[in-house]
Amino acid sequence: MNPAAGHQAALAVVSGSNDTLALFGQDRIWMVLLKVVGVFAFLVVMTLFSIVFERKVVGRMQNRIGPNRVGPWGILQSLADGLKLAFKEEIIPALADKPVYWIAPVVSAVPAFLAFSVIPFGPVVSIFHHKTPLQLTDLPVGVLVIFACSSLGVYGIVLSGWASGSTYPLLGGLRSAAQMISYEVAMGLSMVMVFLYAGTMSTSGIVDYQRHNLWNGIPLFVSFAIYLIAMVGETNRAPFDLPEAESELVGGFHTEYSSMKFALFFLAEYINMVTVSALATTLFLGGWRAPWPLSMWHGANAGWWPLLWFTLKVILFIFVFVWLRGTLPRLRYDQFMHFGWKVLIPVNLAWILVITTMRVLRDRGWNTGAVIALVVGALVVVGAIWAVADSRRTALRLAAEEAEEAAEAALGHTFPIPPMDLKVPPSPRLVNAGVRSPALHAGPSTNDEGSIDG
Repeated sequence: MNPAAGHQAALAVVSGSNDTLALFGQDRIWMVLLKVVGVFAFLVVMTLFSIVFERKVVGRMQNRIGPNRVGPWGILQSLADGLKLAFKEEIIPALADKPVYWIAPVVSAVPAFLAFSVIPFGPVVSIFHHKTPLQLTDLPVGVLVIFACSSLGVYGIVLSGWASGSTYPLLGGLRSAAQMISYEVAMGLSMVMVFLYAGTMSTSGIVDYQRHNLWNGIPLFVSFAIYLIAMVGETNRAPFDLPEAESELVGGFHTEYSSMKFALFFLAEYINMVTVSALATTLFLGGWRAPWPLSMWHGANAGWWPLLWFTLKVILFIFVFVWLRGTLPRLRYDQFMHFGWKVLIPVNLAWILVITTMRVLRDRGWNTGAVIALVVGALVVVGAIWAVADSRRTALRLAAEEAEEAAEAALGHTFPIPPMDLKVPPSPRLVNAGVRSPALHAGPSTNDEGSIDG
């Protein structure tokens, strides 16, 4: 690496050049290893923090104390739980496909770590007198790398459900595959408008675009809201934790896992929470840039301060995860899939069409007010048509329900009544034995020894 070239690239990024990708690929090997260790340590610490944070916040919401024994204020409880899982006895089902059973937790955990490699933590800083960005690497399609890594996690969950050799984990794995694939579509569509606005798929480029513009979450509030919903469904968190529904599937895809393998699934879930929160911060909340009014301070977006703003934004999203878990009940699976395919995706497509139309008309010289009036008028017309059609469907449904109630009232009863002269046929066992007995009236029949035949 040429130090002068690297320093010039750093100065270009600091001075506001849009070519933020020029910095990456020039670090020395020891710097790359240091960044890898830093990202790994950040994710592990955030996982330990998130577990204690969740238990404390939910305890507060439910008027409970929460963990308070291990460490000061109970902050080391998650570390103690991790050590306990490491030393627990491991039980492997006899019918398990052992190679797949072993590799499935690894397939879930490794992509969760890899996805964070393109997340920007801050601007260019000096580490041991070497200028380098607070980001492991970046690509022209950096966001798609995160998207691909999150998609790979589906394989680990499906394989774990299949390899366990048990029915309930298999059902949980299939549920999770359908759920994650469905909500990945909505999540991907919510990113389209960010790409169009920023003109790049690079994570550092998207953060750089929001430097002199409003954070994308404000003008693209619909995309932001859809992403927030989709990221909860993507990470299998309550109220969308249907692959782990205890009342239906015991524990879901990880029912047959214990010890360190279960810990890897647990670790992957919380790292995925941190990853989607960091991606939401990067795409919609200005990334590592300080919020107003802190941004009025010149040094707020320089040095190591942006790492603090980035971490606080991620914790804010984690609080949303915990808040949802402590307040909302679990949805039915059919309601959940209906919401994803028939609400989120159509709304997302309509939003993309509306915003793209506004930008094209504005670029062709149309007045901004006229464009907004035209789009709003079209939305009002579509909304009126939808309201009329919905009211008609509601009227037809009510009429059908009234007709059904009238038909039931004409029968004189509203529930089936068995015939009063019901007769129970003789026991097949007695018939095969050659014993002749007449058909009895309703009730249990007895044989010669006094035993009851069903």
